[in-house]
Amino acid sequence: MSRPDLEARTERARHICKARGVTQAQIAADLGASQSQVSRILQGRGHRASRLAEEVFLYVERFEGGVTTESVKGNDDLVNALAVTWDGSATHARALSAVIRSLSALGPSHPQAPSKATLNGSKA
Repeated sequence: MSRPDLEARTERARHICKARGVTQAQIAADLGASQSQVSRILQGRGHRASRLAEEVFLYVERFEGGVTTESVKGNDDLVNALAVTWDGSATHARALSAVIRSLSALGPSHPQAPSKATLNGSKA
């Protein structure tokens, strides 16, 4: 992922967190990382691509309706896996899509954003 792409995803992730009330502690707990690691990623310190940075970006992007085309293109592991697996045909593309969709059975595809009542300190 290029530096401008990484910076754009970092800025987008910060914006989503602020708009949706997603905390660094929530992200860290759900991803099994430390809050300080998540903080460094969301502050853009070092601006280097890492597996954890990718996980943070993907986690946060789900709050805005899912993964973007840019995030898919920026994920070298995914692009390389498709390059060595897909034969280029429409039939094969549909089959690979079905396999990818079936992975949703492994867990929730969209983390739950805190409710406005939770953010305001009241009980729903």
